[in-house]
Amino acid sequence: MKSKILFVALIGALILFSLDKGALISGYVVNLNNRIVAAYDDAVKFVKDGVNEHFRQREEIKQLRAQNAELEKSAALLSSFAKELNEILVDKNSTAYEPRVQLVRALSYVNISDYDKVWLDKFGGYDESKIYGLIYQGKSAGIVVSKDGNPMALLQNDPKSIFAVSIGEEKIPGIAHGSKDGITVKFIPQWLSPKEGDEVVTSGLDGIFFSGISVGKVTGVIQESLYKSAAVKPYVSITIPSYLYVVTKEK
Repeated sequence: MKSKILFVALIGALILFSLDKGALISGYVVNLNNRIVAAYDDAVKFVKDGVNEHFRQREEIKQLRAQNAELEKSAALLSSFAKELNEILVDKNSTAYEPRVQLVRALSYVNISDYDKVWLDKFGGYDESKIYGLIYQGKSAGIVVSKDGNPMALLQNDPKSIFAVSIGEEKIPGIAHGSKDGITVKFIPQWLSPKEGDEVVTSGLDGIFFSGISVGKVTGVIQESLYKSAAVKPYVSITIPSYLYVVTKEK
């Protein structure tokens, strides 16, 4: 009889022990499951927030680029208008002035090792016989010539990038030539005196640019036999252009 009672007590104890351990294991499993679900929810939220932020930033960048392009155009035109209006105050007989620029896309380098020559997308009214001025961030950037019937940009440092400029308040005339070190303004008359720090702008007398587009500052003057030359540090230096403005009508 005693052995039966002990056996029943042992069985009861084992059952209670199993139930207790089962509850512990079950609680552990439930707790682990909750942690996994919470971690998954956090990961999904993180990814969704990251994706939303990416698309929001991309849209903002797109809008800012569009605004920047318009501001560049406005800066270039306003600079020229301001100069021309000053001239009108002096000369009441000035002709109508209507500069025009057109946004154009850079396609690729002409030669992979030459960063100063770039193919451009054809733009409205493109004429192979003409030379066009280039503007970037409201400043002079070079010229456009035709090669194999397509528009080719000669950026400002290219030796064949040549256009007319004026120097300083005295409007000293000269011809800007590109160079690897910047720009050299040549053919300055000997009797005129450009100075270091003088502002250099396009003169508009070459039919390439309109007048008043900023080019750079004089960093030194070189005495030559017949003329003077001036070394100029340009305001812009571009190696990987995306979009530029082409001067399609100087006046």
